[in-house]
Amino acid sequence: MTSSRPRTLARPQRIVLYEEPATPALDLNELADYLRDATNLYVETRPEFFSHHGVPDLEDLAQQLAHLKVKDLYHEEQEFPSLLGDVDIERRLLLDPRKRLPGILYDGFRLQTLMRSFLPEAERTLRTVHLAFTPRLISTFDSGDRVYHARVIVCGLPALASTSGVVEGPAKPKAFYMAKRRYSAMGVTPPTEVLKEEFEGQFIDYDDERLTEVFKGYALQALFFHLVGDPFCADPACRLFNAHWQEEMLGAQIHSAALCDVHAELLPVGS
Repeated sequence: MTSSRPRTLARPQRIVLYEEPATPALDLNELADYLRDATNLYVETRPEFFSHHGVPDLEDLAQQLAHLKVKDLYHEEQEFPSLLGDVDIERRLLLDPRKRLPGILYDGFRLQTLMRSFLPEAERTLRTVHLAFTPRLISTFDSGDRVYHARVIVCGLPALASTSGVVEGPAKPKAFYMAKRRYSAMGVTPPTEVLKEEFEGQFIDYDDERLTEVFKGYALQALFFHLVGDPFCADPACRLFNAHWQEEMLGAQIHSAALCDVHAELLPVGS
């Protein structure tokens, strides 16, 4: 499947990657080397986003982050109340970025806006691609079916890539959910480890050894958002394919692991 050559909007000069200490399986150095080879751009690695840019008021930031949690999946315009327990959780995550708290959904665009305010003005430009990895489960509201969906990446300034979203966002095989329903019908809590063993290799899990390879494609999506304004491709074999199923994601990022001809022609962008 091919498409017409996109129109270039900007010529990024560098890519900045922010580490995610809660996911040791994500090798930021390997990812940086891949991007240098693929793009001929300067690629910089930095500590976790908030640790690098500094937090002038820990309590205020904890309250702002707690305010971004999605409480109602079916309403985009909603108030996000900051409960004391939520603020305490955010405070602990800021103090120790190695912690992970699965299952809490954040509004990805609002989180992006908050994080953008931490960027120095000189770096707040399409010339610099900021890609911040986060253990927080990010989501965006789909105006089609009127519900929040977990996402792997929210492109923009900065781009956010979720190490929880890559597990929880793209749907697992249909047979996986059928197996869970069978256990539920018997009144039994589905044994997670048994299900994972049965469907081994068919989806990405936490601390999966394939995480770095998968995120190479999502890093390119962040770059192409700056480059042409559209991070996605309709070709399911292209690393820019917007996968909604784990099978699709693994097909694009592991089995194909390449850009389509149209998008490959745009690289290396730094030459």
